[in-house]
Amino acid sequence: MKNKGKIKDRLSNASGDLNKLRSYFKRCGVDTPPFFKKLRIVGVAVAAAGATILAAPVALPAGVIALGGYLVVGGAVASAMSQAAIAESNDCNDDLGGGAALGI
Repeated sequence: MKNKGKIKDRLSNASGDLNKLRSYFKRCGVDTPPFFKKLRIVGVAVAAAGATILAAPVALPAGVIALGGYLVVGGAVASAMSQAAIAESNDCNDDLGGGAALGI
C-alpha cells in the first residue's frame, strides 16, 4: 500500500509536465516580436548550414563534422526559443494562465 503515494506523485508530476508543455505551445501561438522573428530565421539558416556540413558527400575532418553538429543544435535551440518569445504588450497572466503554468 505504500506504493500508492509514489504512484500519485508520479501522476501529479506527469500532469505538471503536461501543463508546462501546453503552456509552451500557447506561447508559440502568440505574436512574436520582430527581433525574435529575425532570430528564428537566422537559427533555421544556421541549422541548415550545419546539416549541409553533416550531409556532405565528401570526407571531412572530424573537427568540421563536430562543428556541423554544433551548428545544427545551436540553430535548432535558437529557433525554438525565439518562437516561444512573446510580445511585451501581451499579458502573460491573461493569455497563458499565469506563471504557475510555466513552472515559475
